[in-house]
Amino acid sequence: MRLLNQTKNIVLAQKLIIADNFWSRTRGLLGRSSLAQDTALLIKPCNSIHTFFMRFSIDALFLDKNYKVVAMLFALKPFKFSSIFWQARYVVEFSAGSISASQAQVGDILAVQE
Repeated sequence: MRLLNQTKNIVLAQKLIIADNFWSRTRGLLGRSSLAQDTALLIKPCNSIHTFFMRFSIDALFLDKNYKVVAMLFALKPFKFSSIFWQARYVVEFSAGSISASQAQVGDILAVQE
């Protein structure tokens, strides 16, 4: 699967990992030393994140039920919490710097493609 920014017609991640059950959501990116630039993790459901015990900083897009970007976090360092974004249903985590490079913005509509 891959993640597309439909608003800008740009591929945000060539490889999209889905975390949609208890174990995959609990594990998230823990245990990884990095995340490839072309890879992202979609966590659902989710409206806040943490980076406890992670080894690297991440960017995150918070999406509503229609996959519209409602909030963005840049370079969240290890051992930090995000705010709770009540509108968000999903979160997509990327390696730090990925969101700026993609020029994604609040209001963009994303899509998951097979």
